[in-house]
Amino acid sequence: MKNKASAEILEKWLKGWSLSRELPLPVPYKSGFTVDVNTPMQKKRYLFSEPNDDFIQLSKIIDEPWVYLKVSSTFETFKDKIPSKWKIQGDQYMMSCFHPMVALKRGFPDDYTIHHDVYNSTYVVRVMTKNGNEQGAIGRVAIVDDMAVYDQIITDEKHRRKGLASLLMKELEKIALSKGARNNFLVATTEGKSLYETLGWEIYSPYTSIVIPSDDSLDD
Repeated sequence: MKNKASAEILEKWLKGWSLSRELPLPVPYKSGFTVDVNTPMQKKRYLFSEPNDDFIQLSKIIDEPWVYLKVSSTFETFKDKIPSKWKIQGDQYMMSCFHPMVALKRGFPDDYTIHHDVYNSTYVVRVMTKNGNEQGAIGRVAIVDDMAVYDQIITDEKHRRKGLASLLMKELEKIALSKGARNNFLVATTEGKSLYETLGWEIYSPYTSIVIPSDDSLDD
């Protein structure tokens, strides 16, 4: 695992994330990058490769809730340098895979079908029940130069423990390889990390997300 992701890697990943979510592309902010998200629970996000002076100063300037600061570093490296108003948002991991994913031991279930869609440079794979009435799983991969950015990998609760997520990832990988993108990246939760590790992914670098919650959310 690297101590941090480079600014070049983060810029490509953030561009892919923005394409996947149909948001404005990231723009530089000092030594990092920023994206206008414009949703009630995430107004804007900033991303840095390390908790440097730019990151620390920004944490002291921002008072508005639901503006996220994200950094390729562990929380422990900077938690004593930022105001206490900032709260960490669970465990996350920047993960990578620079080789073919592990081959699956099971085939595609007979009672599901695969559907494809595309927008911008983002390719969508949906795993649907054969009658087309239910979506079992969905995922996206955005292609940015030689990088494949995997995003919004979701399996419906009723369709879990059937291997759909693994099949979905392999299907997205086929698309990425067909586009010449062999450097695979994503940011995972703890739950997702276990799945990706079974497919041969590894933790690339630390990744921490902090935010100032609203007063209402603190009361919940």
